[in-house]
Amino acid sequence: MTLLDNLVRRTQVAGVQLYDRLPGQRRAFAEPPPDSDLKPVLGKPGAPLFGYAPTILYDSIRWGRKVFAETGPVSWTNFGPTPVVFLLGPEALEIAWMNRDKALTASGLEFFIGPFFHRGLLLLDFEEHLEHRRIMQQAFSRPRLDDYMSRMKPTIERELASWRPGDDFHMYTCAKQSLLRLATEVFVGTTSGPESRRIENAFVDCLNAGLSVIRFPLPGNAWSRGLAGRRTLDEYFHAQIPAKRAGDGVDLFSVLCNAEDEEGQRFSDDDIVNHMRFVMLAAHDTSTITLSMMTYLLGKHPEWQERVRAESEALGKPALDVADLDRLPSLDLVFKETLRMFAPAGGLAREAIKDTEILGHYIPAGTKVLLQPFVSMRLEKWWPNPDTFDPERFADDRREDRVHRFAWSPFGGGAHKCIGLYFGGMTVKAIMHQMLLKYRWSVPANYEPPLEWGTGPVPSDGLPIRLETV
Repeated sequence: MTLLDNLVRRTQVAGVQLYDRLPGQRRAFAEPPPDSDLKPVLGKPGAPLFGYAPTILYDSIRWGRKVFAETGPVSWTNFGPTPVVFLLGPEALEIAWMNRDKALTASGLEFFIGPFFHRGLLLLDFEEHLEHRRIMQQAFSRPRLDDYMSRMKPTIERELASWRPGDDFHMYTCAKQSLLRLATEVFVGTTSGPESRRIENAFVDCLNAGLSVIRFPLPGNAWSRGLAGRRTLDEYFHAQIPAKRAGDGVDLFSVLCNAEDEEGQRFSDDDIVNHMRFVMLAAHDTSTITLSMMTYLLGKHPEWQERVRAESEALGKPALDVADLDRLPSLDLVFKETLRMFAPAGGLAREAIKDTEILGHYIPAGTKVLLQPFVSMRLEKWWPNPDTFDPERFADDRREDRVHRFAWSPFGGGAHKCIGLYFGGMTVKAIMHQMLLKYRWSVPANYEPPLEWGTGPVPSDGLPIRLETV
C-alpha cells in the first residue's frame, strides 16, 4: 500500500468515525430567505481539508444510506474543501434531471473532466445542448447501430482470442484494454496498429488526468501527460476531418463529420473534435465498468451464468446482430440488474445558476450539486434486498423498477439522458455473448471487489477471476 493509499484509508476511517460520533452536529448549508417557507439543507462538513470525500469515494453506499436515514434525500457535506449538496433517491433525482426551471447546469462537471473533455455533449446546456443532440442523434439511428455491430464482430472475436485464461485473470484490466481498442476501431475508424495505439494512449492520459488529485502541470505528472494527450487527440482529429467529410465511412467519426439535423445544421470542425474526445470517454469507460461487473456477478452466481450461456448457445450464432438482442431475455435481466447494482455513471455533477428548490429545500445560486444514482439504486425504500443479485426483479411479473419512473436510472434522465444507451447495451451484450460461448469463469465465494471511484465504481484490484475455456 502506498503512502497516499494509507493516507486516504486513514482519512476514510477518521471521516466515518467523525460522522458516527457527531450525530447531532448537523447544520444548515444556507439559510432560506426570511420570507420563504423553504427548509434549509442540513448536513455535516466532515473532517478538515478532506470533508467526507474519502468516505464517499471508497464507501459510498454505507455513507449514502446513513445520510439518507438521518437527513433524507437532500443533504450537504464538504467534498474535499468544497461544500456540495447531495441528492439521493428517485424523487430528488427526477427534479434535478428534469430541471424544469432551468436552474441547474452541467457546468458542475467542468472541474472533473472539462480540461480534457471540454464541450462534450454532456457538458453543454439548454438550447445549445439540444441543437448538438439533434445532430448527434444521426450517429445512433438503427441503421448506424447495425453498421457498428457489424464492425464490432471481428474486433470482439480477436480481442477475446487474445485473452489468456488462468486462475488470476484480471477482468477489469483486460476489458478496459479491449473496449478501448473497440472504441478506436468502431468510433474513430483506425485499424489495429501503431496509430491506434497512439490514439488510445493519448486518450488514457486524458482520462487519468481528469481523475488526478494534483490538478496542475508538473514535469511528468498526470496533468502534464493529460494536456499532451489532449493535444495529440486534437491534432489527429483535426487532420482527419477533410478525408472523413469527403468519404463514405461508417465509423462514428465519419458519421459526425457528415451528420446534419432536419434544418441542415452541421457540426463545425471544433465541435467534431470535442465530441470525439467525449464519445470515446462515454463509449469506453461506462461499458468497461458494466461488462466487468456483469462478469463478476455471473462468476459469483454460476446458476445465472449457465442460464444465459444456454440462451446464447440456443441462438446458434457465434456473434450477435442487433436483431438478436431481443432473443436473449435472461441476458437482458442480468444486464439491468448489473446496472442497478453498479451504475457506471454513478455520480453526476450540476451547479445552480439561480436560486431554486429541491423537495422543499433551499438551493442558492452557485451551489455545487451531486446526483447519486449509484447509491440511490441501493436504497431499500425503493429496492427490496438491494444488495442481493436478483435479475428476476425486472421480470414482467415483478417489475420492481416501476415503483418510480426514476427508480432505475443508470442512464440518467431528462434532456441529458445518455444518447448512446442503446449502443452501450448492445456493445456489452455482444461481448458477453461471445464470452459465454468461449469461456467459463468463477470467483471465490467470499470475494467482493474493492471499489474506488473513477468515472464510476471501479474494482481497484483489477477484478481477478478464474477464467477457463468452455
